Amino acid sequence: MTIIVLNTLLKPLVEPHLPDWAEVRWYKTKEEAFALAPEAEIGWFDMHSKDDMARVFGLATKLKWLNSVYAGVDAFPLDLLAERGVMLTNGAGINAVPIAEYVVMLMLSHAKNYREVVRAQERREWLKDSPGKRELFGSKALILGYGAIGQEVEKRLAGFQMDVSKVRRSPGPGVLGPDEWRARLGEFDWIVIAVPATPETEGMIGAAELAAMHGEAVLVNVARGTVIDQQALTAALDAGQIGGALLDVTTPEPLPADDPLWALDNAQVTMHLSGKAQDRMFARSAKRFLENLERYARGKPLEPQVDYARGY
Repeated sequence: MTIIVLNTLLKPLVEPHLPDWAEVRWYKTKEEAFALAPEAEIGWFDMHSKDDMARVFGLATKLKWLNSVYAGVDAFPLDLLAERGVMLTNGAGINAVPIAEYVVMLMLSHAKNYREVVRAQERREWLKDSPGKRELFGSKALILGYGAIGQEVEKRLAGFQMDVSKVRRSPGPGVLGPDEWRARLGEFDWIVIAVPATPETEGMIGAAELAAMHGEAVLVNVARGTVIDQQALTAALDAGQIGGALLDVTTPEPLPADDPLWALDNAQVTMHLSGKAQDRMFARSAKRFLENLERYARGKPLEPQVDYARGY
């Protein structure tokens, strides 16, 4: 029997579909997780505290496969897992659909200046004209990061007949390579960032990149706050150097109440809610976990498996 340690929250989604070779031990509290971790061959130990997660990984010395609903891997001791030969499957792509919907919502909200419409309703004021007149139709977008989220964003922007370019490692039609996009930043009305958080992407949008954008360009970040030099971005927004920034992620999180980003009319901060704007995350993740259980039993590659060398 293969011992699997899972949170009891997953029980109704997983238990009816478990194979007969699996012996599942359920935990409800972190103390129960610590007690069960040493026997786990397969584990799913998502916790709110990085310290608690570090402790449980330290205890899980028999672990061969670690699963997580989290797309980011900054909470995981990648060096330790690689050293032990543990396979890590994460939540990459699980939230791609709601995040892509969120991107479109933010873009439309900015284009039509919908915040002013909401404020007018709160004042019970009947506006005589639209406060925002931009259209997505026919505009040009650049998607930085063409993984699951970037691909879902492209599908939705195509419905607005937008001209969409994207960046990935392998250039092609409509695709820019990692060394090509900066020279063309001035062409785009919307720059959507959906890259993984790695040393390579940290600070990839700084003062030089912001200066290269045209004056009405809007930056949309659903990746991580660290991919943008936030100080440089705040200065550019305050000076009206670019049209706006739609930020679902910031540095740090939560964003301090006295941070100047809160007060800028051309910035929207949405508190890292894009992936949470759904009710199917755990159902999707449980389904993927069960599919991977079948692959595990047959010795087939698990999906998506984190590449420790690349850090995602």
